[in-house]
Amino acid sequence: MTTLWSATEAAGTDRAAAVREAVGSNVVRVDIDLPDDPGQIDVELTLSEAGPVQVLSVRSMATTVTRSPRLARDDSEPQLFVTLQATGSSAMAQHGRYAQLGPGQFAVYTTTSPYTLAFDRGLDAHFFRIPLAEVALPASAIREVSARTLGDHDPVAALTSSYLRRLAVSPGLRARAVADSLAQPTIDLVRAALVSSLGDPGLGKESLQTTLEMRLLEHMRAHLADGRLSPRSVADAHNISVRHLYTVLGRCGITFGDWVRTHRLEACRRELAQPHARARTIASVARQWGFPDATHFSRVFREAYGMTPREWRALRTER
Repeated sequence: MTTLWSATEAAGTDRAAAVREAVGSNVVRVDIDLPDDPGQIDVELTLSEAGPVQVLSVRSMATTVTRSPRLARDDSEPQLFVTLQATGSSAMAQHGRYAQLGPGQFAVYTTTSPYTLAFDRGLDAHFFRIPLAEVALPASAIREVSARTLGDHDPVAALTSSYLRRLAVSPGLRARAVADSLAQPTIDLVRAALVSSLGDPGLGKESLQTTLEMRLLEHMRAHLADGRLSPRSVADAHNISVRHLYTVLGRCGITFGDWVRTHRLEACRRELAQPHARARTIASVARQWGFPDATHFSRVFREAYGMTPREWRALRTER
């Protein structure tokens, strides 16, 4: 779903506050320089989601956007932003570095450190917001590549620039069904561009190894309800062999089957404790979380928690 918003929707006296609130509540809290005359405030936003990736296209009059040290310390989820220049030019500063962007060039910055974006001749750019945890690069690597002009000289960055522009301007690619399927490839391509652009590529290689365990477990949690979840599906999603998957999990003391069964049982237990669970059958809850055989589910549930699913539901919903 794509949302369009224009400052002209707000009354003149409220226009500046409306712009700041639209950006702050939907994108990120920042300070925005706006003209004193409401009639000169010209801002248009096009906002859509691709799984955890937010795609924002902005056209506006000249402005400067700042995330202050105070805002950088807020408790919002850390995000990585990619700014892709559409037309015109802009400038960005973070970590004491200054990057200038022309059409097709991009740069990244994070919400956890102060930054300034300057659009002295107007703003025409696409912004991609990705949770920093999804990027799976260490802080040292992110800091190294932030506020650097990318997209020209490195072939991976050039490919990323072309891809991101297509994603931003093609309505068909922003349709929910299509966009969600592109979320992970988008994150992977951005990560590859940043690693390729690092002064020390070893930082990127190290990060992918040190975060592999975290990414595997997060994938397994996200797909607990998927009946097709298997060692092969997890390994394929991370471009590793099943043997390497077992090795990584083994280093953490995790057995794939035991981990999945335990977490699915816990998901069932939470579901059965909800008030609305009284209207559902035990079998439907079991199937939802990957237990197609209700009899087997009841047995393993009792082994794990010392009571049947029916007894647990009655105990929780009667309180």
